[in-house]
Amino acid sequence: MEKQSRKARLKEKPVEAQPLSLKSLPSIGPGTEIKKGVKRKRHSEPLSDYELHRLETISQNQAFLRSLQLPKITEARKPRAKPSYRGIAKEKPAEVHSVRKSLRLQKKKPSSPSLASTSTEFIDYNTVDRKPEGPIPLVAVNVDESFKLPKGLLKLWNEKHIKHKQDLPELKRYESVLQKMSIDANAVVKVVKGRIFSAAFHPCSSSLLMAAGDKYGHLGLWNLGGEWGDDGVLDFEPHVRPISYMAFSSQTSNLISVSYDGSARCMDLEKAVFEEVYRSDSGLKSFDFLSNDCSTLLIGHMDGDIVIVDRRTSGTSYESIHTLDPKALRTVHLHPVHKHYFVVAENRSVHIYDNRFLKKSNSHPVCELAGHSLSISSAYFSPCTGHRVLTTCMDNNIRVFDTSRIVTNAPLLNKSEHFMQTGRWLSKLSAVWDPKREDCFVIGSLVRPRRIQVFHESGRLLQSLQNEDHLTTVCSVTAFHPNTHAILGGNASGRLHVFSDH
Repeated sequence: MEKQSRKARLKEKPVEAQPLSLKSLPSIGPGTEIKKGVKRKRHSEPLSDYELHRLETISQNQAFLRSLQLPKITEARKPRAKPSYRGIAKEKPAEVHSVRKSLRLQKKKPSSPSLASTSTEFIDYNTVDRKPEGPIPLVAVNVDESFKLPKGLLKLWNEKHIKHKQDLPELKRYESVLQKMSIDANAVVKVVKGRIFSAAFHPCSSSLLMAAGDKYGHLGLWNLGGEWGDDGVLDFEPHVRPISYMAFSSQTSNLISVSYDGSARCMDLEKAVFEEVYRSDSGLKSFDFLSNDCSTLLIGHMDGDIVIVDRRTSGTSYESIHTLDPKALRTVHLHPVHKHYFVVAENRSVHIYDNRFLKKSNSHPVCELAGHSLSISSAYFSPCTGHRVLTTCMDNNIRVFDTSRIVTNAPLLNKSEHFMQTGRWLSKLSAVWDPKREDCFVIGSLVRPRRIQVFHESGRLLQSLQNEDHLTTVCSVTAFHPNTHAILGGNASGRLHVFSDH
């Protein structure tokens, strides 16, 4: 047979190198002795010291890899759950066709009058056009213009509120209820487009009806199991800046919301409008109902002022204004029994004031809740008696104070550590009471796997609500249902997660 030419041999397909795996390595156990003098299969020469050392190293590596049990770990590891796509659709970012060029390439001087028109445009929220004064039509932006509010939603909205029993159940029975709470795919829905700043349950008991406000001024209304809108979601736009706080009135079915745009509005489904309750040039941070009939509001400004607003009077102005902290104001909350007392979370201090002795400026508090070293996120009276005040601080601590007696300095009952450093892209964590009890509260958590935690006032953890399939993000905004056993959590992508015992 003739020898193959060199040119023909070069045209032949080269043999592909096989990847190295554990199976392809020599089957040498950790206890196998490798004796000097072992001969090669193809040659009669014995193995060298280097080759013997190499085989021994391979056997040790094989034993180490087997001890790691990597195949079992790979099989047990679940892929990360994808976020729920129920609810309103995610908007695609608009395509930007203009290319930004430097002034040097455009052969322009830095002092050119066209600098403003050629530089990148930034949104200044202080100059954003606000909604027009007066009532705004209640029109959902995620449905057709011909859409009418369904009768089922109006029935839920006007459902009579069932007052919860004042007799507190035993703590063990309460814990057993928390342990039964669960979440499924239907209980995770995108309610608003942006990061959630505030959320609340409607007090109806026949179904779960929730509201959430985001950073763009959108207000989403979601009925779990509803068939209208997008998976039971209706998206409204009563504001243009973040909705910092919202609450349902207890007497009439109205939802009050305050925003950074300086407006407070009342959502009335019967009239199908967002009525303007109050209007200011500075941003609004929080509010509470000053009267039992919810006709008078105590509203807190971001710049440290509080105003008293009477909804029964015409116009959108205040009855009185008072300056408390010139730096900042986080929350205002009234005593549930003695309405003349209210607690204020200021910049780095928490005080209780008496609205009967307020002045236009330099108002003196009647009680101080001391011990906070950094910025304070919130402060709330306990819902039944007001004998406790719950504060959340950026020094990574949750504090409970005794306010059964209004004294100069309220004694500290408990301080428990809780990591609060959410960063700039998440809403701040805030502990809130269970309105059905006097001694338990809920707060989000940054611990992995993600969870929502319920604590006793003593600092003892009662329950961690978690589910690796349906809760994969931090829920900064949390709330209890006022009448049934349900807890919601809102995240930075506009989704609400609901744990319930149903």
